[in-house]
Amino acid sequence: MTQADPTALISTEQLAAQLGAADLRIVDGSFKMPGVTPTAIEDYRSRHLPGAVFFDIETIADAANPLPHMLPNPTEFAAKMGALGIGDADRVVVYDSAGLVSAGRVWWMFRAFGHDKVQVLDGGLPKWLAEGRPTDAIVPTPLPGKFTARFHPEMLRAKQDLLDNLATRREQVIDARATPRFEGSVAEPRPGLRAGHIPGSFSLPSDQLIDRDAKTVLPATQLRALFEAAGVDLARPIVTSCGSGVTAGALALALHLIGHKSVALYDGSWSEWGLPGETPVATGPATPP
Repeated sequence: MTQADPTALISTEQLAAQLGAADLRIVDGSFKMPGVTPTAIEDYRSRHLPGAVFFDIETIADAANPLPHMLPNPTEFAAKMGALGIGDADRVVVYDSAGLVSAGRVWWMFRAFGHDKVQVLDGGLPKWLAEGRPTDAIVPTPLPGKFTARFHPEMLRAKQDLLDNLATRREQVIDARATPRFEGSVAEPRPGLRAGHIPGSFSLPSDQLIDRDAKTVLPATQLRALFEAAGVDLARPIVTSCGSGVTAGALALALHLIGHKSVALYDGSWSEWGLPGETPVATGPATPP
């Protein structure tokens, strides 16, 4: 089984051959949890792909929302992309320093705002470095771009949507967090959150999407098998979730690669659902209805 959209990924070899192309914009979309040092932007400033700009997930976000890095409105996103030198005609290649942790989130954000000319660097920075490819520490000052944001609300879910779904079960929910977090056997890394998962959801940790030896995303046949082994019915709509809407983007990318057409992302994810309050929480292994 070949990928349904081979253009969603770009290999290190392909990107290396295209460096310097007039319409190419390389984006470092690396992310680390709060308190982890060096920070993602510090890593970027010390080493990044030639010409890459830094896409700060923490600031390209809704500043008025207390939840972490929630999706900004279209006007804000367009302004931020323009400031990064990204315009409507540009091809965007996004990578992260871990391989595939936050690059899927950035890919999803571009698509949620109507910019489909976006690819994820397969293998990310780890594969690029392993092959001895060039990096630099020059922080570019790009000329402003003209970016038009066209929001696709069908790609986004809110807490109320997930609460309603507990009764309707219209959509399947897949959680990208590590298994101990999903099962509630360890404390959440963000203080104040309950442990466990959304009742009825499936578990598929995002790190399983990667071939650890090759450092690249698994072939489509293996991706499909992973979802099926997790209990997911690939003929039905899906919502991806995680700790704060970041690695949920990796699941969304994987589903796109196998041709799933009905995928949304729960932006608040466990950072919202896990707060003390009325949202029900399940623990232990997945027990979908």
